[in-house]
Amino acid sequence: MLQILIVDDDKNIRRYLGAVLSDAGYSISSADCAQQALDIMENTRIDLIVLDIMMPDMDGCAFTELLRDCNNDIPILMLSAKQLPEDIKKGFLSGTDDYMTKPVDEDVMLLRIRALLRRAKIISDRRLTVGSTILDYDTLTVKNKEICQLLPQKEFQLLYKLLSYPNKIFTRIQLMEDIWGPASDSTDATVSVHINRLRKRFEACTDFSIVTIRGLGYKAQVEEELV
Repeated sequence: MLQILIVDDDKNIRRYLGAVLSDAGYSISSADCAQQALDIMENTRIDLIVLDIMMPDMDGCAFTELLRDCNNDIPILMLSAKQLPEDIKKGFLSGTDDYMTKPVDEDVMLLRIRALLRRAKIISDRRLTVGSTILDYDTLTVKNKEICQLLPQKEFQLLYKLLSYPNKIFTRIQLMEDIWGPASDSTDATVSVHINRLRKRFEACTDFSIVTIRGLGYKAQVEEELV
């Protein structure tokens, strides 16, 4: 069972979040400060941290920075009453993976936690499975029932990006910056060319399809049961 650590100095919030996450099937640990959280992490394998920002001694941003400085890439979801853009920006700059403002919507929180855990598994495994299709980041290969293909690096990275976030829409500019880098001389037309190549390669694949969202960009369309 996946283990989630709740770090919040408010015992009522810890109880509330613990109840919600337990009902969702997660195993829960809780701490009222950063030091107690570190003590728990020394003895318990934690898969994700739900973290408050405003805490005594060491706040959530400082705690996150400490973990990242120690090369600890555990997924972190910050929950905070602070809603100003500069507060949210500070949270992300400290190294958090996601940020939600209190009071949180339970269903949205659970969806975000699921996405963070899935993303962390993809990164650690460097392997992504969608139905019968398997993408191996180390070999740049895509294997399914029909065939095993070795893709050019950019095509593979583009497909891996889209399938890592099934049914999420990405703009051409987002994909260009993520795959080619913000300093690239290529234009967003390059993304379109690579998308078309991927469509031709996998036109017979039933596990996913790459869909154009007019005026917005692209998404990998995947049936919910395969996600």
